[in-house]
Amino acid sequence: MARLKTRTGFIKRFARERSGATAVEFALVALPFFTLIMAIIEIALVFFVGTMMDNALNESAREIRTGRLQTQGGSEESFRDELCRRVAMISDCTLISVDVRTYENFSQTDFSSPIGAGGSFDSSGFNFTPGGPSDIVVVRAYYPMKLFLPSIGLANLPGNKRLIASATAFRNEPYQ
Repeated sequence: MARLKTRTGFIKRFARERSGATAVEFALVALPFFTLIMAIIEIALVFFVGTMMDNALNESAREIRTGRLQTQGGSEESFRDELCRRVAMISDCTLISVDVRTYENFSQTDFSSPIGAGGSFDSSGFNFTPGGPSDIVVVRAYYPMKLFLPSIGLANLPGNKRLIASATAFRNEPYQ
């Protein structure tokens, strides 16, 4: 009986005690707070890499648009190297896939998604055809970015990855 009174007294004293209330309250909100902060950082990082990829692709595609790549014997590897040089946030440039195609007119251009029915990234149909003077060219670049938080819904590929995509369409200049 004495033990029961001691426990009841301990519980009452614990309920009245206010000296550690802030620590207990913070312990309750710490996990959601830090999860929210990490989610905000991850979303910002995805947008930042996407913006960098867009800018890098536009600048690198200028090599095709002006005919410099074609007249100097450039290849898909040299174009990818140029793209990687301009994207500082991507650590493994071998993961970047590039698709360059030439079309007769702008209405025929294809911007379809390379994500297959199973949700996996398929680059098997990619080409590298930079075209000639005054040709219409579509340049697309893809980077499967590894995410840190699996539960915030950003992943669109298996393995907790997000496919960062960038594309541009233009008519080549009439270079010689």
